[in-house]
Amino acid sequence: MEGAIIAARHKWGWGPGKLRVKLFQQDSRVPWPAVSTIAAVLKANGLVVSRRNRPRVPIQRPPYLAADGPNAVWNIDYKGWFRCGDGTRVDPLTISDGFSRYLLRCQHVEQTGYELTRAVFVATFQEFGLPGAIHSDNGTPFASVAPGGLSRLSIWFVKLGIVVERSRPACPQDNGRHERMHRTLKAATAKPPQATVRLQQQAFHAFQREYNEERPHEALDNKTPHSCYQASARSYPRRVPELEYGDDMETRVISQQGSLKWKGVRTFISEVFAYEILGIKVIDERWVELYFGPIRLGWLDGYRQTFSRRKPKALIAEEISVIV
Repeated sequence: MEGAIIAARHKWGWGPGKLRVKLFQQDSRVPWPAVSTIAAVLKANGLVVSRRNRPRVPIQRPPYLAADGPNAVWNIDYKGWFRCGDGTRVDPLTISDGFSRYLLRCQHVEQTGYELTRAVFVATFQEFGLPGAIHSDNGTPFASVAPGGLSRLSIWFVKLGIVVERSRPACPQDNGRHERMHRTLKAATAKPPQATVRLQQQAFHAFQREYNEERPHEALDNKTPHSCYQASARSYPRRVPELEYGDDMETRVISQQGSLKWKGVRTFISEVFAYEILGIKVIDERWVELYFGPIRLGWLDGYRQTFSRRKPKALIAEEISVIV
């Protein structure tokens, strides 16, 4: 019965009152529980979203990987959009190397979703190779409210062997050097904006050349980014490899609808993982941990067939009892 309630919630997205009515209409022979009980089921499974406490991207705490050499960490962001003189919206995607400050890309993207953003990264990877890590904020398309904070774009990064880092909410200092570059970029190219997108992109390219090849940086002992940067030795592969898991893990392919089959029952995880391979680490006969590559997504309850991003209280209690 609980599974039917959860499935109905995923299908329609309604509150407990409307769900009870719909479930009763579908099968009046079932003694569906009261509205308050349905509400408790939704809350226990993390399916209640209040306006004041909307779902947030899972926070990644520092320390982050050190940008101790070229391509160790790249910083990425969409600089805030603005309009050209003709009213056309401009969304500059910026990609910089954390060590050398080298500005790899400063490019207007017509739509900031997955497809066009990915195309810019493909061209960048083909030209400069792959970084060890990519640091972004928590906005789309870099992150989402799915388990692990992963989006289609960051899933692709992980499959390429790139560590995904995210700034803490409301902490621009976590990506401080990139934010400072944005202020310089805005002052040089958008005050005032150019008349058209074509002219604006020309201004971005001119800024990129000056920033990389002429502008000295105190953090680089007044050298230019160009003099401190070299392309990565990790080339972009022709085919994106599938993730590999250790011998201590089982694997499952997520369905198109975002569910995982375990012990003959499907449990919803997230549509963002459609057709992806997840790793399953069995803890005991009831609990398993779910992973996407090195990233732990949460825990699956094999008895109730429910998924939780937070560590279940029952597991915490077991750990405490072992320590005591």
